[in-house]
Amino acid sequence: MDEFQADYDDAMYEYSTGNFDGAIERLEGILNRSPDHFDARLGIAMCHYRKGDYGRAIEDGHRAEKLRPHEQLVHTNLSLFYMKSGDKKTAEHHGLQARIASWKQDMTAPPAAGTTPTAPTSAAAEDELKMAGPKPQAFKLPEKFPDMPWKKAKPPITPPPPSKPQPPATP
Repeated sequence: MDEFQADYDDAMYEYSTGNFDGAIERLEGILNRSPDHFDARLGIAMCHYRKGDYGRAIEDGHRAEKLRPHEQLVHTNLSLFYMKSGDKKTAEHHGLQARIASWKQDMTAPPAAGTTPTAPTSAAAEDELKMAGPKPQAFKLPEKFPDMPWKKAKPPITPPPPSKPQPPATP
């Protein structure tokens, strides 16, 4: 387990309760001991964003970008920060960078034609993802369903009696 995990968890608790200044203080404590702690850097940027300080959020977002330049989350957050600050063009740039990063993360080669993907190796994964199980057996529906004595028969609808014609109104 990361030596900073407990401090990071405490900071995220502060963040989740809306105490952004407390979260920033805890995250900066982590960065004082480990300046390259990516999650702490990104967390500080999000705290500044939630406080409405978009300039600081962008600044810390770019510091996180220097640590992991091709990270999808960094560019997603920077896109959000720039959009909120009113710089739509730069926001769209980072949005595109986030999309490209997501494509790069999903660069696993598809299975060769005529083969099936490899099955999960753990038993838990197999139980959870039963995609190719046998089809359930079909069964024949009964031709006549039994009477339902608990349902009352609806009374027949009788038309209303004819009404007497009204004499025309005289002026």
